Amino acid sequence: MKSIFFGSIILLSLLSCNKDDNSTVNNNNPFLTPPIVNITLNLNLPEYNPLKFPGNSIFINNRGLKGIVVYNVNNSLYTAFDRTDPNHIPNFCSRMDVEGIVATCPCNTDNNSYDIVTGQHQNNENAYPMHQYRIQRNGDVITISN
Repeated sequence: MKSIFFGSIILLSLLSCNKDDNSTVNNNNPFLTPPIVNITLNLNLPEYNPLKFPGNSIFINNRGLKGIVVYNVNNSLYTAFDRTDPNHIPNFCSRMDVEGIVATCPCNTDNNSYDIVTGQHQNNENAYPMHQYRIQRNGDVITISN
């Protein structure tokens, strides 16, 4: 009887563990309900070739909420963020424009801008960060998921 009880406690403990300690950061934003994303990019294909070089980014349209921006920081660190402004409900103007490492919301009312390396708002530390996707490179293949 004791072994069943302790086995149940261990099983519940393991099931309650989360693979990503930062996953709750994006889940508490009341404006966003991101769709499930699972994308594989082959860096040998011409459209993804820019990601082989640090400082380059690409856009993946029609994925995520308003598209995804993928950025190569240093060939071993990549970032992937949704292009929707996380500080209001997605709408016709909430797809952010990216220039360099800055994503800017074109909506006239908010002037929100974010760093695509960290996802943080550039002027307001209390604002929600950009929605980040998990990204992993294995050889010349990059996998983006949530």
